[in-house]
Amino acid sequence: MFDIAEELKKLPEKPGVYIMKNKDGEIIYIGKAVVLKNRVRQYFNSYSNQNAKVQAMISQIHEFEYIVTDTEIEALILECNLIKKHKPKFNIMLKDDKNYPFIKITMKEDFPRVVITRKIEKDGAKYFGPFTSAGAVKETVDIIKKLFPIKSCNKVLKNNKGKDRPCLNYHIHQCLGPCQGNVSKEEYREIILDIVKFLDGNQQYIIEKLEKEMDIASQDMEFEKAAKLRDKIISLRHIAQKQKIVSADMEDQDVIAFAKDQTDSCIQIFFIRKGKITGRKHFIFEGINHLTDAELMTSFIKQFYSSTEYVPKEIVIQVDIDERDIIEKWLLEKKTSRVYIRVPKRGEKLRLIEMVSENAIICLEGFKERVKNEKKLAEEGLEKISAVLNLKNHPERIEAYDISNMGLSEIVASMVVFENGLPSKSEYRRFKIKSIDIQNDYASMQEVIYRRFTRAKKHQEEDKEEKGFGKLPDIIMVDGGIGHVNLVYDVLKELEIKNIPVIGMVKDKKHRTRGLVGRDFEFDLSRDFLLLRFITSIQDEAHRFALEYNKKLRKKRYSGSVLDNIEGIGQKRKQALIRHFGSIKKIRTASVSQLSEVKGISKELASNIYEYFKQ
Repeated sequence: MFDIAEELKKLPEKPGVYIMKNKDGEIIYIGKAVVLKNRVRQYFNSYSNQNAKVQAMISQIHEFEYIVTDTEIEALILECNLIKKHKPKFNIMLKDDKNYPFIKITMKEDFPRVVITRKIEKDGAKYFGPFTSAGAVKETVDIIKKLFPIKSCNKVLKNNKGKDRPCLNYHIHQCLGPCQGNVSKEEYREIILDIVKFLDGNQQYIIEKLEKEMDIASQDMEFEKAAKLRDKIISLRHIAQKQKIVSADMEDQDVIAFAKDQTDSCIQIFFIRKGKITGRKHFIFEGINHLTDAELMTSFIKQFYSSTEYVPKEIVIQVDIDERDIIEKWLLEKKTSRVYIRVPKRGEKLRLIEMVSENAIICLEGFKERVKNEKKLAEEGLEKISAVLNLKNHPERIEAYDISNMGLSEIVASMVVFENGLPSKSEYRRFKIKSIDIQNDYASMQEVIYRRFTRAKKHQEEDKEEKGFGKLPDIIMVDGGIGHVNLVYDVLKELEIKNIPVIGMVKDKKHRTRGLVGRDFEFDLSRDFLLLRFITSIQDEAHRFALEYNKKLRKKRYSGSVLDNIEGIGQKRKQALIRHFGSIKKIRTASVSQLSEVKGISKELASNIYEYFKQ
């Protein structure tokens, strides 16, 4: 039995991390302390002075653990890592903790390439970013490849120049063809340095250089070359006009500000690189009105920079943060050079903060409006679905199911949950179909419903708390028609589960939702546009969640396999083989003639595959 009062006496006077748990052993909060003994005791010795949310957390603490560290910085790093791993419900959580994409120039190569990456390494390459969307970074790389004819393949060019046939990019003049020996390392390096200047925002330098080349081409009567250079100059001028210098410092900066109301907050971060805004990102935090401005900003800084690969030289923030010195030392270790956290009081940096803060206000207002509209749609959708099904009360919990498959492999299903008409993502579940390995939506749906409600029966028999699979829905929705509806009813009957209406969400020939169907009714959704929107939102979410899982499994399957060891098998042929046969096991036992039936597999390659598995 964990005795909190006794354990508080044992706390050491050292820095570290404390971990609060509830009666189920679930981690509900993780914090850092300069002195563990003092910090953890504060929660229990001054309960009445805490705000309502902290009091709610304290009331759930059943036990706690702690990890002692040598320094405050070690405690800070450990706290960030544990929060990211366990995602405790009483910690502020960033919903988007992915690494942002960067543009990488492989400067160490003889003929460098421009590639997209999400990981920064100490490899001598130059990195530009971060970009806040994959679309933005791809668009930039596409522009670079059109303006600068560099190689995009990953061939290592040493003593084999001219031996391979040039690729399509060479023939359409988007690559100078270093593989053919058409350009020297020095000439190629000049182009790469121009790309670096372009990404640094120095388009004017390149424009002036191209204008000189265009004049020379015109004088030499090379009018086609001059026209191409003119088009490049026009493109660069257009790009330069879109980019505005907002900071005279010309340093890499992140500018962070927020907006708050009585319940929610929005933090906005602008990425400024070489004085120009390259992107921005906002984060919404709901129900954190109990935090001070400093606590909110401190928590954000720790979580954001523990997740991102790149740390700029300067971070400009709206309000000061707790333990700024410790956080600067942590960022120094991460970046391996000094990082300055500034809280401006006047001048250009204050104007930047005001601009970012204004954007945060707009984002928060937009979020509140969307929430209002979503709640309105949910309320009216529940009202209408209740009328269609003649229900006395609005359904509290709706479960929707969808099947996703590609060929004979990765047959999966999704279960999405809407509570009070809104998605409850923590209740979502996904299933990998086990009973069949062929496309059969009916059998797949039958398996999923049986597995889900067998778990529900087990919860009931063991008299467990009604949560997760133990909580029964008020309505079951399936992606399909009356056939799917009937099979769900058959499974429920077998499991002796009654009084749950089942609805099929029917689509038309263009794969658009057209109606609802039950055992004793059919409803044309074209009669009610609002109900159509509500049902479509549920159906789309079920489909998205199933497809997401399917893609994840396929990516895992295709990313690495025994087929990679066979000469002549690349990614496309590997995918074609797995799609055709469904598994490596079936490929192993296939004959040469069966293998050669696969698109892209010649008889010679089929023979090689056959001989490989025969060994």
